[in-house]
Amino acid sequence: MSKITFAQKLKGLFSKGKIDEDFFEELTDLLVEGDIGAKLAFELTDNLEKICRQNKIYEQNAILDELENMLCGFVKPADFEIDDSKTSIFMLLGVNGVGKTTTAAKLAGFLKNNGKKVILAAADTFRAAAEEQLEMHGKKLGIRVVSHQHGSDPSAVVFDAAQAARASGGAVVLADTAGRLHNKENLVRELQKIDRIACQKADEGCCKKILVVDGTTGQNAVRQAEVFNDAVGVDAVIITKYDSTAKGGMIFAIGKELNIPVWFVCTGEKYSDIHPFEKDSYIKEFLGR
Repeated sequence: MSKITFAQKLKGLFSKGKIDEDFFEELTDLLVEGDIGAKLAFELTDNLEKICRQNKIYEQNAILDELENMLCGFVKPADFEIDDSKTSIFMLLGVNGVGKTTTAAKLAGFLKNNGKKVILAAADTFRAAAEEQLEMHGKKLGIRVVSHQHGSDPSAVVFDAAQAARASGGAVVLADTAGRLHNKENLVRELQKIDRIACQKADEGCCKKILVVDGTTGQNAVRQAEVFNDAVGVDAVIITKYDSTAKGGMIFAIGKELNIPVWFVCTGEKYSDIHPFEKDSYIKEFLGR
């Protein structure tokens, strides 16, 4: 049996017909369920209720128009100009299990298909078989993978990948990093070290940190964004596993609280299942419009 989506629940709420105080209370609960988070949900419905009362708005589409306008202010697409005559380094960050390595492969395939020179760097040297997994993707995609042996220094992998990019006249290095070491402090220190090397080796303005979050994990994704942003700064988010089961509201909380844009959305298992984030269509889908 398929799960009822946030958009379907929203439709059900409107079908009750009465736009009153109870409606806005239920809407708050729904927004929390949709992974927007309690703080932002209360803020949204408080403002929405005021606007609807002041302007005597009681019709479903008009109410949704207002809600859509509000959500538009909380999220934006990332826009990176990638010049592969330069050495660019994109560190892919995220906890284990979000699909970071697969996302690195999908992103590599997307950039290659759009005429970019790409090198994959297997900088997750701690997770068993992470290098082999990336090597396999590289082979299938026809993309070079720079890797060292298991347990070696991840910064050295990024250094070598950057050297290879520069030697080939410039390229985009996508560095797959570890998601978990023995504790958070170790992870943060390791990422900060990789970040220092990446920023030294990349051309000016060409070092970016991309956080990969699982679209089904809700507010956990917001907490992850806070941790990684505090550690090294996050330039954009990629959402994985975004299908009918993902509510997706956490993207608005990440945008509102941390001002981090969204770069891509991954919707399936295939290399082609990666799409540039389109704000308007994402919000319409979220609201079931």
